Amino acid sequence: MPKKFIRRYLPNQQDIKQNKMLSIFGSILHDANLWHLNRRSASGAFGIGLFFAFWPFPFQMILVVMMAIPLRVNIPLGVATVWITNPLTMPPIFYGAYMIGSTVLGSSQESFEFQLSWEWLVNSMGAIGPAFLLGCAICSVFFGVLGYFGLNLFWRCSVNNQWEKRKLRQ
Repeated sequence: MPKKFIRRYLPNQQDIKQNKMLSIFGSILHDANLWHLNRRSASGAFGIGLFFAFWPFPFQMILVVMMAIPLRVNIPLGVATVWITNPLTMPPIFYGAYMIGSTVLGSSQESFEFQLSWEWLVNSMGAIGPAFLLGCAICSVFFGVLGYFGLNLFWRCSVNNQWEKRKLRQ
């Protein structure tokens, strides 16, 4: 069942409550409904996590928590999902987003060499920025929706399989 699999890899409730960055939410994080793991909360958290994973901004975890609270979805799963984009996966993911954005805009794909400096970022955003940000927006919406419906479908199929196995045993 997906519930057992997902629980194995989630951060625990105490770790997230004690996170200094998330302390701005105060006692709101103590609501038990934000920690329950069911089909609706897991699908919503996975979709939100994937949605914000493609945003090229820091503090994506805080954005996930800010959306998870009013939507009443599982916070640990959303926070864990946003880490799909980590320092190892960001370059290929964001390059793919740039390629998608430049294809949609019909602009030529400029070659560039990445440098970790503020000056490079400011200078290159004029050339690659619109295509990059459009690609990130497209990937964000596409994978967020795909993640929501994909996990929802996977959860339903898994539960149906469990019911079928239970019927066969009886």
